[in-house]
Amino acid sequence: MPDSYSPIGGQAVIEGVMMRSPKMVATAVRLPDGSIQVKTQDFVSISRRATFFGLPIIRGAVVLVESLRIGVQALAFSAEAAVVVGEKNPRGEARFGTLGLGMGVTVAISFVLGFLVFFYLPLKLTDLTGVRQGLTFNVIDGAFRLAFFLLYIVGVGFWGEMQRVFMYHGAEHKTIHNLESGQELTPENARTFSRFHPRCGTSFLLLVVLVSFVVFAFLGRPDTWQARLLRFAFIPVIAGISFEIIRFAGAHYDKPWVRWISEPGLKLQRLTTREPSNDMLEVAIAALRAVL
Repeated sequence: MPDSYSPIGGQAVIEGVMMRSPKMVATAVRLPDGSIQVKTQDFVSISRRATFFGLPIIRGAVVLVESLRIGVQALAFSAEAAVVVGEKNPRGEARFGTLGLGMGVTVAISFVLGFLVFFYLPLKLTDLTGVRQGLTFNVIDGAFRLAFFLLYIVGVGFWGEMQRVFMYHGAEHKTIHNLESGQELTPENARTFSRFHPRCGTSFLLLVVLVSFVVFAFLGRPDTWQARLLRFAFIPVIAGISFEIIRFAGAHYDKPWVRWISEPGLKLQRLTTREPSNDMLEVAIAALRAVL
């Protein structure tokens, strides 16, 4: 596991990896001809440029929104660069117009479905239990939400095309571990590290579900549509709290008690990561080098 904390984060994309440092974002993709294409862009979070947006909890909500936007751009780039290398696009350069719009629509639809499955449906199912007491209602609601989340993670694993994405996810983690260890960035060195990382997005999502247990417990039983809408408004707060926990865990992972509370998230990463090949590690390293 990491010997020191680094502010580097990343994301697996189609046939590649996106890496993000405090000042830059880079997406590296393995093209059909075997070469690696890297797209870089300068990016400094508003949480670093404006004091208010850099405050604890608030910065977590900001980073979540920014990460979603950057992630969509990286996916759009990888989706096209990984398959389009021809006369009209000899270098595999991305054309974000149509594909970017399509990806944006897909993400918007995913948000709506995510809200229905992870927030609305658990509430409706809990209503069917007939429970009236606020705390009990919220515990049952949270249990349904956690069950749906775990079923989603397991279900995605059965999608054959996701296996390579999971391998690149593992490559992302191993490469960041390699950097944090201080060793030279090479596929051989990166391979020796764990494919699990305490700052992983999978761990973050699990924390969001668990933190929602606590936050929603204070809101009581939502008997009106206004009260249920209020829960949705609290999502940025929940994301912000979860971000602070993940950030703390990443910076203090050497402490035994931090390792203990991080363990559920690391276990869950067994479902969202796979052992990468050396050529995948090369792609992850190319993305990482580009942001250093």
